[in-house]
Amino acid sequence: MVPILVGTQLRQLRKASGITAEVAGHAIRASQTKISRMEHGRVGFKAREVANLLTLYGVTDQRQRQKLLALARQANAADWAHHYSDLLPSWGATYLGLEQASSVIRTYQPQLVPDLLQTEDVARVLQALRHPSESVLDIERRVALQMTRQEILTGSGAPRLWAVIDQTALWRLIGYSVLREQLRHLITMAELPHIKLQVLPVYSGEYVALSGSLTILRFADPELPDVVYRQQQTTALYLDRDEDVQHYRALMDHVFVLAKSPKETINYLERVPREF
Repeated sequence: MVPILVGTQLRQLRKASGITAEVAGHAIRASQTKISRMEHGRVGFKAREVANLLTLYGVTDQRQRQKLLALARQANAADWAHHYSDLLPSWGATYLGLEQASSVIRTYQPQLVPDLLQTEDVARVLQALRHPSESVLDIERRVALQMTRQEILTGSGAPRLWAVIDQTALWRLIGYSVLREQLRHLITMAELPHIKLQVLPVYSGEYVALSGSLTILRFADPELPDVVYRQQQTTALYLDRDEDVQHYRALMDHVFVLAKSPKETINYLERVPREF
C-alpha cells in the first residue's frame, strides 16, 4: 500500500468528524501544511501521529484503528521501486504504488501500447525515444523497472486489467521489427481470463472526449475510493473525489462501447501484419 491511500482515508475521517486541518495539526504538534501533506501522501507516517489523529477523529473501533495503522506501516516500508527512485519523477513513485496495490486497472491509451502490455523490445525503443539524452545503462534500468511492473499481471492475486488501445498506437510501430512480437504478446495477454483488451478504431464515427491517456484504479478494500490517474508532460493528476471519478468513469465506459469487442480485437491483431 502507498501513502496516498493512507492519506485519503485520513482526509475522509477528518472531514467526516468536522475537524479542520489546523486543529488536526495542533493535535499532533504540527502545522496545517503537514496535515495536507499527509493527506496527499507526500510525507511519511509516524504511528503515534496516526493514532492520535484517529483518536481526535473519534475512531474508537480497534479493528479499524489497527487496519489503518498497518497500512501506514506498509506505506513507509521500502519496496522494489525505491531502487529506481533516481529515474522517477516525484509523482511517478506514487503511481507505481497505487498500481501495485490495485485490484482492477482500467486504462485508455490513445498514443502508445500500455506500459503493462509492452514487450521488452518495444519498451526499450520507446524509453530511448522518451529519454534521448540518457545513458544506455539508465535506459536499461527503465526497461527493467517496466518489466518488473508487468509481473503483477502474471503473479498470484493479479489485478483485472481492462485496456483500450487506440488503433493509431499500433500504427506507430509499423516499420519497427518489433511489431510482430508485440502483436503476438498482446494476443497472448488478451487471452488470459483476467485481461480484457480492446482496440479503438481511428474512424469510430464518434468523437471521443478524452485528450491524453486515462487510468482508473480500483482497490480490493471497499473503503478505499477509486483513483483517476491522468499523466501529463511534466506532472500527473490524482483524483479521488466521487464526482471526478464518476465523470471519468462515464467517459471510459463510452470509449469501451466505441471500441472493438475483445474477440474482434484479437481477430484484428492477427490481421495487422497482413495489412501493412
